[in-house]
Amino acid sequence: MPSLLLVVFILQLVIHLINTVGAGAINNLLWVLYSQLPTSTSTDVRRQTELQREVLRLKREMNATSSQDEFAKWAKLRRQHDKTLAEYEQETQSLQAFKAQFDSAMGVLRWLGTNGLRMFIQFWFSKQPLFWLPRGWVPGYIEWILAFPRAPTGSISIQVWGIACASAISIVSASIVATWMLLMEQKGANKDKGEPMNMEAREGQGGEKKEL
Repeated sequence: MPSLLLVVFILQLVIHLINTVGAGAINNLLWVLYSQLPTSTSTDVRRQTELQREVLRLKREMNATSSQDEFAKWAKLRRQHDKTLAEYEQETQSLQAFKAQFDSAMGVLRWLGTNGLRMFIQFWFSKQPLFWLPRGWVPGYIEWILAFPRAPTGSISIQVWGIACASAISIVSASIVATWMLLMEQKGANKDKGEPMNMEAREGQGGEKKEL
């Protein structure tokens, strides 16, 4: 069985990643993956894509056909276009309604697997000490706070450990993002500095050739 310390840390990391990426992006990714499965939904998605392509093709042909010189052909294309467009809109509305249900279901499952699981673990192991502090290492009131709410005094409770993990993950994440942004800014600055130097070198070469 994995250590409870590790389980809480991984759970807080997953929650942070979900909050960072965003529920909408995750739902879209899951929808794309679900649409690739051999289900009726994947058939509907392919049907929608085919109808969209057909609508665009008919639209291009209508634009390329004169409504005055070739009225019969243009009218036929218009009827086909309107019929295909109606089918496409109906298919799109059906998929959008199903996707809304899919997003709601994924939201519930995601909450149960992250925050719901976290709350259950914190309640179930609220009296269990995750690890003990050396006796007399911190004042008594600090020991009480670290053991809050129901862990034995002198130990670290699962609630406090979860808060510590979430704080550490947030700090490390912010440091990584700040470092990445700084590197990108330095890279852009070095690139901007290199371009004027290249221009000056080219101008100098051109002046030397003129003198010769």
